[in-house]
Amino acid sequence: MSKRVLLYTLVLVLFMGLGIAISGTLTPQEQLGKQLFFDKNLSDPVGQACAACHGPNVGYTGPKSIINATIVVYPGAVHTRFGNRKPPAAAYAGDSPILYYDAVQGLWVGGMFWDGRATGWFLGDPLAEQAQGPFLNPLEQNNASPEVVVEKVLASNYQALFLQVCTDASLYYECIGRAIAAYERSKEVSPYTSKYDYWLKGQVVLTPKEQWGLALFEGKGKCAACHAAPVFTDFSYDNLGVPKNPLNPFYYEPEWNPAGKAWVDTGLGGFLESAGYDPAIYEPERGKMKVPTLRNVAKKPNPLFVKAYAHNGYFKSLHEIVHFYNTRDVLGSCSAKKFPLPGINCWPQPEVSENLNVSEMGNLGLSSMEEDAIVAFLKTLSDGYTP
Repeated sequence: MSKRVLLYTLVLVLFMGLGIAISGTLTPQEQLGKQLFFDKNLSDPVGQACAACHGPNVGYTGPKSIINATIVVYPGAVHTRFGNRKPPAAAYAGDSPILYYDAVQGLWVGGMFWDGRATGWFLGDPLAEQAQGPFLNPLEQNNASPEVVVEKVLASNYQALFLQVCTDASLYYECIGRAIAAYERSKEVSPYTSKYDYWLKGQVVLTPKEQWGLALFEGKGKCAACHAAPVFTDFSYDNLGVPKNPLNPFYYEPEWNPAGKAWVDTGLGGFLESAGYDPAIYEPERGKMKVPTLRNVAKKPNPLFVKAYAHNGYFKSLHEIVHFYNTRDVLGSCSAKKFPLPGINCWPQPEVSENLNVSEMGNLGLSSMEEDAIVAFLKTLSDGYTP
């Protein structure tokens, strides 16, 4: 076994933790989190659970092909309301640290949501803070207050489990967030059962194309610079130069977005500005979005199912986004065409043109065969593989 494989294996064991040694059953806290995650009664009106936007069969992200292929943003409990971004994966998010600025690397790390606004500064756990957010968001589950959510849980058929896990009435809503986070950290949601994981343990062999893709991923493609194993993210933030998604329904919600089509998603920079930081802090972060995990990035129920990629779902296939990473700065820009076609060598302008990552993407010099090899490797990261 090579030193690299041995290192990855040891790190993977650390991330999986005690879950290897104990049974696969959920703890009471994790079981409560599962009940909360799939409960359709915790919205107003009823009908929308967390799983509506984070489906297990697609790696706990957007579970509806038609939405991913078109508007990307999922409707809330009030079906005429939409948020402004695609659902990030709820799996493999539990190791994101409390949001902080790494002065050595000169970048922000941690937090949850695409813009980092679930910082972890309040509960000490960004994932638990993120879990609390959608319940109160009028564009998502639309509850009027934490107390309303707690009342619904106390009236549920899992009330006894809730009272067993959540023993302090003054912390009920906090306990709800922590329980969902515990479930999302469980082996049921983040199991490390991909072909890649079995390869690390020496139980399967990667095909030559997959091995080539891994070498490109770690080398010429520069993917591992941000998507570091074993979670395949470093929890930092980047502006990739993704174009606007003109189908985003948020542009047409004047009650929530007075700017209309002029609205620009400034990501981490926008959050830091709203949090009261000085321009010298937030301006260099404008347009930056959290680096997502690549685990389950190709997981889908059938070959025709469409998954969307990037924070606004602009890209509709892994091949498309890998090609963008490779050629963003080579093909030039255009205003009409979305994807380079024969004789049309251009990409639309970035939504936010400043603070672009130009050191790790944009002009990678990959051939089409090398792009295909990287995609082949990414497909080895889907959970549920049978060795």
